[in-house]
Amino acid sequence: MHIWTRPTLWWRLAIVLSSGFGLILGTSSLVYFTVESNVLVFGYFAGAVYWMTKRGTADAPAPRLRGAATLYIMITGLVAHILLNHGANPLPGLTSGPDRLQNWSSFLLHYTTPVMVLLDWLCARPRNASHWRDLPLWLSFPLTYAALTMARAALFPGFPNKYPYFFFDPSQQGYGYVWGQIAQLTVEFIVLAALVVGLDRLGTTVRAKLRPTSLDQPAAVEPEPVKA
Repeated sequence: MHIWTRPTLWWRLAIVLSSGFGLILGTSSLVYFTVESNVLVFGYFAGAVYWMTKRGTADAPAPRLRGAATLYIMITGLVAHILLNHGANPLPGLTSGPDRLQNWSSFLLHYTTPVMVLLDWLCARPRNASHWRDLPLWLSFPLTYAALTMARAALFPGFPNKYPYFFFDPSQQGYGYVWGQIAQLTVEFIVLAALVVGLDRLGTTVRAKLRPTSLDQPAAVEPEPVKA
């Protein structure tokens, strides 16, 4: 089967378009984790599409980087929906209002792209490519982002938008609240990272049960010769 007829290729190209249009339509800068995670998704899946067409394979390259991109974009989607939007419906602002383009950008970056990347992780190859030892490496990025954000705010008080998210801002409830929020988010991110690996393993198990290979099937027993 030619690679251009594979649904996986077109799905990953759609991920590139979703994150790309979300970044283009928006006005947010790289100080936001949302923008950084979507830039990573855009770069990874653009590279994956190129790799797939160049190699003629449906398998994505660099599985560990794919897992990291999946984790980061899931963090983006869940934090936005639960902490920032408080579970509000994101659809009403897409059809009317002066901020329609910005709302579309937010919807693409926080909802469409995370869901598409998660489905790619669950359904597309390679399967069973993540390892539990990847978790510390994956988590180093969001933790470094938090540390650099707090350090930048302390060293450069005049930096514009020095607290891109409310849970980094100590002006209302102090640093104890901020570090408590960071600790809570760290625990939640560890659980989420473990879920990403677990979903990879679960998807492999389900796929094996639905489509067993010849190695999973018992060998045929040859009939004994009939004695004269």
